[in-house]
Amino acid sequence: MTIQWTTSQDHIDWKELSELYRIAPLGSKSPEWLQTAYANSMFKYFAFDDGRIVASGRAVADGVDCSYLCDIVVHPEHQGTGLGKEIIKKLVEKSRGHRKIILYAVPGREPFYAKFGFRRMKTAMGIFDDPEKAMSGGYIDEA
Repeated sequence: MTIQWTTSQDHIDWKELSELYRIAPLGSKSPEWLQTAYANSMFKYFAFDDGRIVASGRAVADGVDCSYLCDIVVHPEHQGTGLGKEIIKKLVEKSRGHRKIILYAVPGREPFYAKFGFRRMKTAMGIFDDPEKAMSGGYIDEA
């Protein structure tokens, strides 16, 4: 496995990336949604194996106060190979200098991210477009 990394989204096949999120499984994200989200992210990484996108991740950041890591995805055939760790390391390194680096993760993955220094926040709160789905998925508690 020879992985090629890029931070450029110029030649990304957004349909292929959308399919990657679906099979990972990290939900349904349309190609248009992903293109907009990545375009509006300060930091992003894409990993390719033999010309095929196998992992990606992004960070929404303001340059001084907060960098928010999100949408970390690894192809099921490449999970467990260290690609997820590499993306986190790359995004954390790019985010250095921010007062805080925040991560939003799938419930149950907290021990993985704790290895990088992430700690559970006591004051984080969110408003979701589908609160029932967020509650049933373990992302939020009842009000």
